[in-house]
Amino acid sequence: MQKEDKTMHRFTYAFLKDKTVTSELFSLSNIITDLKGKTDERKNSNRTLFSKLETIAIKESVEGSNAIEGIFTTEQRIKEIVENNSEPLTHNEEEIVGYRDAIKFVKENYEHLSFNEETTKKIHAMLVSRHVGYGKGGRYKTSDNVIAEKNVDGTIKRVIFIPTKAKDVDKAMDELFLAYQVYRDDYDIPSLLLIPCVIVDFLSIHPFSDGNGRVSRLLTLLLLYKEGYDIGKYISFENQINKYKGNYYDALERCQHQWHDTKNTYYPFIEFTFQILYQCYKEINRRFIKTKSGKDKKNERIEAVVIDSLVPMSKADIHEFLPDVSITTIEAVLAKLIKENKIYKIGTYKNAKYLKK
Repeated sequence: MQKEDKTMHRFTYAFLKDKTVTSELFSLSNIITDLKGKTDERKNSNRTLFSKLETIAIKESVEGSNAIEGIFTTEQRIKEIVENNSEPLTHNEEEIVGYRDAIKFVKENYEHLSFNEETTKKIHAMLVSRHVGYGKGGRYKTSDNVIAEKNVDGTIKRVIFIPTKAKDVDKAMDELFLAYQVYRDDYDIPSLLLIPCVIVDFLSIHPFSDGNGRVSRLLTLLLLYKEGYDIGKYISFENQINKYKGNYYDALERCQHQWHDTKNTYYPFIEFTFQILYQCYKEINRRFIKTKSGKDKKNERIEAVVIDSLVPMSKADIHEFLPDVSITTIEAVLAKLIKENKIYKIGTYKNAKYLKK
């Protein structure tokens, strides 16, 4: 059980300047930045496809973020709520509609929004007002709360973390907003490293009585969008988190250990966020290739899959795209492409992957 600490957490991210400590994370950051650049180029020449992906992503984000919190409805109702602005019929659907409205608000207005109290409270109000009552959303908690693992009957099984006390939330949030602005302006700190740290601190403050997880994911999108990483518009960031929900909670819990004493680590959550971003870029790559692999000849289809990929592809990856093509044929085409100097091989034997030169 996490014991409550008497001291106030200090919001400092200067440790991110130490490249010897974060060399692996800097490397991952560079990989994601490279994928971002290649995806942006692809987007500029495939507007129609990316427009379709944008529509799909909103639906998947609404469904995925609420699923993380155990909020569900039918797939048909999700579609009606997102695509047709259907009114909610249940309590769960009220929460789903709230996320629909909030994610559209962030996506359409991020250029004009700042990471501050006004934006954070507005996002929260849009999320929860339908089911807690208008005028009650967008307000910091007035009583203390805990993050706990619960039994089936709703009773507390294990206290995981004790967040900031309600009386200290205003001060803590003000310090968090200020710290983000200060360190965001520090050119020695990549924004991709800073954003996950800020989200860990937001979740550790837990400023609202309800909806903190969903607000945190919308704030993540907001901060990523503002730094030019708009992959969440086209591939659901929340849906990817839901796929690895256990890893998400594990990384967060590890980062909250000794948080009140400012002796915590942020690395597990930074690494998790990078993995989710990588999965998003990998998924958009997969969907793009799917639309491009419909040529008649098998050798042309294999070549298209490898050449169009932004990430290294194994023989198994190619076979997944082209299940009607044998591994033997794939191997023959890969050997030919290497000989023609069109692709190069990474690794050996069964672990080998291939990428366009």
